Amino acid sequence: MPNPNTISIGVIGVGHLGQHHARHLSQLSNINFIGVYDNNKHRCNEIAQKFSTTAFTDLPGIIDCADGLCVVTPTLSHAAVAAECIKSGKHVFIEKPITQSIEEADMLLALADKNKVSIQVGHIERLNPALLSLQKYNLNPKFIEVQRLAPYTTRGTDVPVVLDLMIHDIDIILSLVRSPVENILASGLSIITNSVDIAHARIRFENGTVASMLSSRIAKDKVRKVKVFQKDFYVTIDFLLGLTEIYRVQDAKNEDLEVLMAVPLDETDLNKQIVYEKPPIAEIDALKMELENFANVIRGNEKPIVDGSAGRAALEVATQIHDLIIEDLH
Repeated sequence: MPNPNTISIGVIGVGHLGQHHARHLSQLSNINFIGVYDNNKHRCNEIAQKFSTTAFTDLPGIIDCADGLCVVTPTLSHAAVAAECIKSGKHVFIEKPITQSIEEADMLLALADKNKVSIQVGHIERLNPALLSLQKYNLNPKFIEVQRLAPYTTRGTDVPVVLDLMIHDIDIILSLVRSPVENILASGLSIITNSVDIAHARIRFENGTVASMLSSRIAKDKVRKVKVFQKDFYVTIDFLLGLTEIYRVQDAKNEDLEVLMAVPLDETDLNKQIVYEKPPIAEIDALKMELENFANVIRGNEKPIVDGSAGRAALEVATQIHDLIIEDLH
């Protein structure tokens, strides 16, 4: 007897990232992985055979058979492909960025509301284990510093570095700060491609928090680091190493924690301790967790980890940053 919780999901676009969607969906329980579709027929057939599923020959075919669809096409086609899915009453998981433009994002959000379906956006760094290890702490950032550097590859160069790399950090920052943006300063350069390859942005929020971001896709080595500062608290996160380190200032006390130093802050103050913590990092597969969440969203059991509105918010800030860079270059 079929399980009523089993839902049907397909993947549209099986390039570098789409094939990982296909692999996970082929392994998840209570999911009927119906198949894949890609404009590249050879690649479509190859991935379908690899994961023992169907290679659909056209977009309407896979849409008709699914309850939900992963849109893992190049960014330029996100809006058109997702719109076809939503118009057919299908839930969509769209890899970041949600679309190329705010106008396209607004169009998708309006369509989703009209057709009573969900949009989930693949801002996968929200589920980085090093970041998740901070969930038990009361974060109230006042300054955030981010570096995201990567060696040059041709993948992702259909969009500027702000939409390719920096948007990850914009989404993380917006999820941590939760305050409207007051102003943005930005600069950048085109080095190899015809688009912006390196960008720096400084965001000031209405609550006084400041965030500084540097993103480059022409670096020698990969770097993905975040530093968060607030009163009596400082944390460094290395997304690549899966390492989170916390430094807290507290009144001197006997506590089973590693004390780096005990110092008087002034003549009248009690001694303070600088305490070092390294919270445990859970071993999780972020993409698997995203797809499990997507399945449960379709079932009506959960809300998207990153919904369409959050994806739009990240895109709006990214677009403002990119526009400022282009204005500065001209």
